[in-house]
Amino acid sequence: MRRLLVGVAACSMLASPVRAQGLRDQISQLFIFGAGQEPLFLGGTADPSNPATIQVHGNHFVPAAAAGNGTIISFITNAISGNVADFPFSAASGGTTFRFEGGAPVRTSISPGPVFAERAQTLGRGRTLVGVSYNSFHYKTLRGVDLDNLQLIFTHANVDTDACDSIVGSDCAPMGVPTLENDIMPFTLSLDVDVALASFVLTYGLSDRLDVGVALPIVSTSLRGHSEAQIIPFGGPTAAHFFAGTPSNPVLGASRFVEGSATGLGDVALRMKLNVRHSAQTSLALLVDGRFPTGSERDLLGAGKFSGRLLGVLSSRAGAFSPHANFGYLLRSGTLRDDAVVATLGFDHVLAPWATLAVDLVSQLQVGDGKLVVPGTVTIERPFRRTVRPSTIPDSRDDLVNGSFGFKFTTGPGPTIVANTIWPLNRGGLRANVLWTLGLEYNF
Repeated sequence: MRRLLVGVAACSMLASPVRAQGLRDQISQLFIFGAGQEPLFLGGTADPSNPATIQVHGNHFVPAAAAGNGTIISFITNAISGNVADFPFSAASGGTTFRFEGGAPVRTSISPGPVFAERAQTLGRGRTLVGVSYNSFHYKTLRGVDLDNLQLIFTHANVDTDACDSIVGSDCAPMGVPTLENDIMPFTLSLDVDVALASFVLTYGLSDRLDVGVALPIVSTSLRGHSEAQIIPFGGPTAAHFFAGTPSNPVLGASRFVEGSATGLGDVALRMKLNVRHSAQTSLALLVDGRFPTGSERDLLGAGKFSGRLLGVLSSRAGAFSPHANFGYLLRSGTLRDDAVVATLGFDHVLAPWATLAVDLVSQLQVGDGKLVVPGTVTIERPFRRTVRPSTIPDSRDDLVNGSFGFKFTTGPGPTIVANTIWPLNRGGLRANVLWTLGLEYNF
């Protein structure tokens, strides 16, 4: 975008790392180029000694941001915190499961089960599962666009007032009248976001058919961000919009850098599973869980909103091979969060007495139209007709389809070791290239 700059050469205003109250605030700081200003406010154009310039030029890119690309600013921060909150916990009933017949325990499974999918078997009355896992991932893309190269173009507000008509001497309704409405602000955003999540899971069998549990996540999020903005004026010997300087000697470029990290409690989940049918070969259960906004939304440790799931769980068994299917609905509260139909299909297979393979296809399919509306093209009518595409982020669905591949290694009477990877199979939403998991489960 910088090659498009014509006229006066830009001097970049380099900023030192910003310390804000939270990581969410720091992302917003990438769009602010002066102390105490609003996003995209042009402090150079708005002369403090002349209050009229603040209204005439200083905030002309601000309304456009709020109406268009401003929704993307909010979406990025919501996507990060929301994805952290949606990270799957380990299965509610891992390890060996039992039921009691005549007071004697009878095994209802031969494998330690899947990693992140659910199976219909319950632990058994009085039995307990404890688990701990460590998960690490690095966000790479937003709807398939690299996070280190998000391109936005902010356009000027269309000023259509009687005062404008009087000053210009013609109707200001067409975009491009006055001529300064042809100025644009290309904006490059680079984000580097890493998340580490340690989760602690506890499940208890209230009866042979009913399990209750809690999942407690500890989240660590680190952020580095860099932004560069350019004002590209539309002809004329002087500039109408600039970050600093004067109309005849303007600073047309600005940059911003932020970094920070936060660690704390994430969104705690409570869950309950009821086995409604069980036979030697097939089991059916219902699972309900809720995630509560206990994690700090400001520090990107949680979604800041409640979400809940209702799943139907079907499990079967054919020797050492145990297929399973989960299907249900995910309800998310929040203005920029979409509900989803969730479906998981996979199997776990006992390879050896000490090793089990777990493979799943995990999906979340967006319900209805997405709540993020990517701004459409802007048409400038005068002095000639041209269009500007405000963003490289596509207007697409945020369906998530992942492949999960992992192993469980039993250690006799000791804990079960869990190793797993999750790979994205499409590019909807905010995605990492791979999610790593290492954990321990103990069933007693």
